[in-house]
Amino acid sequence: MLSDGALRMLVLLHFHTLGFSPVQLAYLFVLYEIAGVVTNLCAGWIAARFGLASTLYAGLALQVLALLALAQLDPSWTVAASVVFVMLVQGASGVAKDLAKMSSKSAVKILAPAQDGGLFRWVALLTGSKNMVKGAGFLLGTGLLATLGFVWAVLGMAAILAAILLAVLIAMPSGLPRGRKGAKFSDVLSTSANVNWLSAARVFLFGARDVWFVVGIPIYFYAVLSDGTTASNRAAFFAIGTFMAGWIILYGLVQANAPRLLRARTRGHADLIGAARGWGWALAVVPAGLTIAALIAGAPQMWLTATLVVGLLMFGAIFAVNSSLHSYLILSFSKAERVTMDVGFYYMANACGRLVGTLLSGMTYQTGGLPLMLGTATGMVVLSAVVVGRLRPEPREIG
Repeated sequence: MLSDGALRMLVLLHFHTLGFSPVQLAYLFVLYEIAGVVTNLCAGWIAARFGLASTLYAGLALQVLALLALAQLDPSWTVAASVVFVMLVQGASGVAKDLAKMSSKSAVKILAPAQDGGLFRWVALLTGSKNMVKGAGFLLGTGLLATLGFVWAVLGMAAILAAILLAVLIAMPSGLPRGRKGAKFSDVLSTSANVNWLSAARVFLFGARDVWFVVGIPIYFYAVLSDGTTASNRAAFFAIGTFMAGWIILYGLVQANAPRLLRARTRGHADLIGAARGWGWALAVVPAGLTIAALIAGAPQMWLTATLVVGLLMFGAIFAVNSSLHSYLILSFSKAERVTMDVGFYYMANACGRLVGTLLSGMTYQTGGLPLMLGTATGMVVLSAVVVGRLRPEPREIG
C-alpha cells in the first residue's frame, strides 16, 4: 500500500508537469481501475481455488515488475505512446494491489474472534492501518519526486518491495485456506440481496470520493500553489503530497477507531445497519456545502482554498466511518465458505466506483471546474445513501 500510494502521486504530478491535461491524466489511471474490476471479480475464485497465500505472493511480485517496467519510460516518446505505456503499467499495478488487498481482507473473516464485536474491530484495524500506510505513500511519492526524480524513485520502491516479498515468503505463517478444487467461477456472483445492495452502495461511495480525489483537487491546488518554476513546483509537490497524505492518514485513523466511535461492542447487527444509513446521509452534507462555496467564489480564492481543505478533511472523517461500516457489513453478510467470493465481488464494485470516479474527475473538472466536480460527488453520495437504505438484517440476526 505504501508503494501504491507513492506511485499514484508520482504518476499524477510527473505527467502534469509534462503538460498533460486533466482528462489525459485521468486516462493514465483508467486501466488501473479497470484492472481492479476484473481482478476483484476473478481474485475471489482464484483464492478459493488456489489459496489466499498464493494471491498475496502474486500481488507483491506483480507490483515489483510493474515498478521496474515504469522506470523504462522514455521522455522522447510521443504523448500517445507515453499514455498507452503508463496505462498498461498502471493496469498491472492495479491487479497487484487488489490481489494483495483481497487476500488480507478475506483472511480477517477466518481469523477474527466472533465475540464482543471482534470482527468489526479487526476489520477496522486492518483497513485503517492499510489506509494510513497508503497515506504515507502519498507523501513519500511527492518527496521522492522532488528529491530523486521519477526514475530513481520508482526503482527505489521496486527494491524495497522485492525485499518485503522475500520476507513474506520466508515468514508466512500457516493456517490460511489452501484452496479447493471444486470452486466454480460462477459462484463469484452473489445470491445474497444484502451483498448485492452493499456492493452497489460501494460503487457510488467510492465514485464520490474519486471524483475529486484523483485529478481535480490535486490539479486545483497545483494551480493555486505553483507559478511553474522549478522551486515553486517542488514546494507545490510537497504541499499537495502533505495534504493528500494527511487526508488518507486521517481517513485510516478514523477507520481504525470506528468501532469505538460507534460503540460497536454494545450494538447489534441491525443497529449497525441503521447507523450505516444515517452516516451515509451525513456525508452528503459536506460536498453539497463545498459545491455552494465553489459557486459563490467563482474562481480560485484564498478563502475558497481554506474552505476546501477543512471541508475535505471533514469529508474524509465521515467517509471513513461509512467505509468502515461497509467493510464490516460485507464480512458479516458473507458465509465463511464463500467469503473470498463475496469479498472479491464487493471489491469489484469498489473498483467500479473508483473507475467511474476517475473518469468523471478529469471530465467534470475540465468542463465545469470545481462546482461541477463537487456537485457530481454530492449526487453520488446521495445515491449511495439511498442504496444502503435497502439493507436488511439477516433472518438469523432478528430477535
